[in-house]
Amino acid sequence: MKSYYILAINPGSTSTKIGIFKNTKMILSENISHSVSELSKFNSIMEQREFRSEIVLDFLNDCEIPVSKLDAIVGRGGMLTPMRSGTYNVNEVMISFLINNLLEHASSLGAILAYKIAESIGVKSYIVDPVVVDEMEDIAKVTGIPEIQKISIFHALNQKAAAREAAKRIKKRYRDSNFIVAHLGGGITIGIHKKGSVIDVNNGLNGDGPFSPERAGSIPTWSLVEWATTGLYSLPELKKKVTGKGGVVAHLGTNDMREVKEMVNRGDKRAAIIYNALGYNVAKGIGAMAPVVKGKVDAVILTGGLAFDKELMKMIKNRVKYIAPVIVLPGEDELAALSNGGLRVLRGEEKPKNWKP
Repeated sequence: MKSYYILAINPGSTSTKIGIFKNTKMILSENISHSVSELSKFNSIMEQREFRSEIVLDFLNDCEIPVSKLDAIVGRGGMLTPMRSGTYNVNEVMISFLINNLLEHASSLGAILAYKIAESIGVKSYIVDPVVVDEMEDIAKVTGIPEIQKISIFHALNQKAAAREAAKRIKKRYRDSNFIVAHLGGGITIGIHKKGSVIDVNNGLNGDGPFSPERAGSIPTWSLVEWATTGLYSLPELKKKVTGKGGVVAHLGTNDMREVKEMVNRGDKRAAIIYNALGYNVAKGIGAMAPVVKGKVDAVILTGGLAFDKELMKMIKNRVKYIAPVIVLPGEDELAALSNGGLRVLRGEEKPKNWKP
């Protein structure tokens, strides 16, 4: 079997993660942190693109794998328009859209860095399953207010990767399986995967679904409207209370669930209630997805950083195991998920898609 070398790039708000893969095996990786002083020189995330590009190129120049050996560059997808799941070609239209998009997100740099490096060495660049993947059925988007639709913004990259891994474990193909996947991290998204498509999922960026370490989650509507119209907070302040300063951090002053566990172990009753309530709400969110496929669920998958917490996983598992077997896949190996998307294209197992604004 031919060996392919792939560079995967995953930009975060304060770091750039890089991995070089030989087929499915990571042979080199680096997590480059960017200090506050470095980033403070830039007025926006997009202004960082040259700075981050130089850092990636310096890493490549210093490593033992020659750039000429790379077959493809894969970057984390960003804030594009809604699209189907898959691996997408990066082109100038996509780059222009990301640079000029007012909805900035660090992941948008992934496509830009991949494209620039790929162009310089004459190989293809791709993105894989960005957060704006939208496979929701029309019925799932309807709300009681005609002017407001539910939208799909979720941890598509990790949810899809976890679902494919779970399908292997139960010896089925992903496109023949039904899964409920709960990504548990700073934000929490729960999606129902039916035969390879995420046909319903909560918007984990803008606050709907279970509350999380940093998100307020779904709030009683009447109380929310009254609270938001008191005039005590500006619109940006309200948005921050929903996303970033909501959830666990609003209750306990920390978004680190390890600190919360320490508080619980010290006998802090308030922390215990919040900790248990998080697991309770995740379990409710999982249960709400089962009727979408009439209970025909092959497995419930728990993934993301919080899935390392065995006590929390046990709490959720005990509430949802009646639905289907529970598979716990801790963490989120996004570099591998990106590389695997590129590898499927290089091997001819998947055709790359072309995004249009």
